[in-house]
Amino acid sequence: MSNSLYTKLVANAIFPLHERLKGHSTTSDRARLEHSQWWPKNQLLALQSERLQDFIQSISRNVPYYGELFKAQNINPTEIKSADDLIHLPFLTKALIRENSDKLRALNAKPLSRFNTGGSSGEPLIFYISKERVSRDVAAKWRATRWWGVDLGDKEIVLWGSPIELGTQDYLRLIRDKLLRTQLLPAFEMSEYRIDRFIEKIKKVKPRMLFGYPSAFSLIAKRAIDQGISLNTLGIRVVFVTSERLYDHQRELLETAFGCPVANGYGGRDAGFIAHQCPAGSMHITAEDIIVEIADSTGKVLPPGEPGEIVTTHLATQDYPFLRYRTGDIGILDDKECVCGRGLPILKEIQGRSTDFIVAADGTLMHGLALIYIIRDLPSVTEFKIIQESKQLTRVQLVANSAFNEIHKEQIVEGFKKRLGHSVEVQVERVNKIAAEASGKMRYVVSRVQP
Repeated sequence: MSNSLYTKLVANAIFPLHERLKGHSTTSDRARLEHSQWWPKNQLLALQSERLQDFIQSISRNVPYYGELFKAQNINPTEIKSADDLIHLPFLTKALIRENSDKLRALNAKPLSRFNTGGSSGEPLIFYISKERVSRDVAAKWRATRWWGVDLGDKEIVLWGSPIELGTQDYLRLIRDKLLRTQLLPAFEMSEYRIDRFIEKIKKVKPRMLFGYPSAFSLIAKRAIDQGISLNTLGIRVVFVTSERLYDHQRELLETAFGCPVANGYGGRDAGFIAHQCPAGSMHITAEDIIVEIADSTGKVLPPGEPGEIVTTHLATQDYPFLRYRTGDIGILDDKECVCGRGLPILKEIQGRSTDFIVAADGTLMHGLALIYIIRDLPSVTEFKIIQESKQLTRVQLVANSAFNEIHKEQIVEGFKKRLGHSVEVQVERVNKIAAEASGKMRYVVSRVQP
């Protein structure tokens, strides 16, 4: 059977049967999403408002936490008619979910699955997800996959590090991955030996798509280029990256090494699949299911074009609501329309987690990129991590080659002091390896200072 015929068999028969046996509505959900993505903005907003009203009415009746909250704050659920009305409702935070886990479960909830975040920025968050939400999230990701001319059943290599995924590789899942022609590679240890094995695997499999962390694929890309190994003639159509901030230099590196475009995706295990990049370059929000607000530190909702914390409402979470959920990520909305013709709203920029921002000695908040570029300008540095312990102490871990010297060290210290303040102590430490997070992700900047 040819590759194209097998892909059609998987996308049109094998995977839909798999989802139906699990009680998921993924296939029909994807079909509806592929239709609604072309609706004009007003029609999408009308659908969103209708779903929001049903969502608010449902959780006010069936979720003890919100029933009590609305009553205590004199909130009339019938007055929440559109996304603009969400400003009358309080935010949901990780701390509130931990404190009210049982009360957030709807009294009429269907069977829920227990999930948790990886806890890369602190204590893992435990929460529950219904089959409806799983179906809608998978459908949104599937829709975005097809934007790039690939589909389920095309050969795929997934480079992932979450122990949650890697701990569930039971017999049935292995069979499913084999049928879908998906191969999972662990991103926990990115040693030169492992990277070389991954390169061999990619050359052997000749996948149509790659999916994983931008930092992990960047290590593979750089190693291949340094070794003179060609990966850009294998027929890879797209590199899907997610779960970390995608930097411009990473995109350029990946596109050069693999000879294909890079498609960014944004979301989380808790907040859902929020936005996906289309071939025209826009990060489209899954507006049929997710409402995105941008809020400042005081909770004020900001207009398009202004950066603030990304706040999400997931409309397929009636059984365990995520209503005005503060993600801890910083982003900017756009009010322009995409040239691709989709009416889906646009997330203009995702600047990273709030802990990716640095606080200068005088209290000035700046993105970690202000420090990253100081180190990236030094060719003698191959890997690095910036850790702001306090306003008066920032540590820098470096993996550097033999060309690194005291002058380079002084350039880092002086460059950091110029941005953070001359009273700040900057410690530069050479190490053999930069440890990844427990999830396998790589974070270039970690700030332990509250803005």
